[in-house]
Amino acid sequence: MKYSKWVGIFAVLLLVFSAFQPWITIPAQQLTITGLDTTGTNFGKPALMNVFFSFIAAIFFLIPPLMAKRANVFVCTLNIAWAVRNFILLSICRAGECPQKQHGIYLLLVASLIMMAASLFPDVTLKQEHDE
Repeated sequence: MKYSKWVGIFAVLLLVFSAFQPWITIPAQQLTITGLDTTGTNFGKPALMNVFFSFIAAIFFLIPPLMAKRANVFVCTLNIAWAVRNFILLSICRAGECPQKQHGIYLLLVASLIMMAASLFPDVTLKQEHDE
């Protein structure tokens, strides 16, 4: 893909944006949880690992060596795995109380999927050997 690098960078920015958006709300406790602000719960900062993987992926999207493109597939796979983990962990019901999913958690999954697709189809130019 000709524009996979820029699509990947856009997905990285989208993922960082989603980390600051509301992920879930817990109505009984009147809490709104974002990826980096989980005050009132013991979730920690679930989006911190996604942001870390995204910045590494952004670097790999920008540099041209083939090995960086191969490593980027691995990093984006870790990122999507962590995003699915966050989706499952934060949205399950606990003690009969089910949180309401907000747009930020869906944005995280979409951005991770776009990053993965962009890493699978990099814009790589290969050298051709001429037989003389």
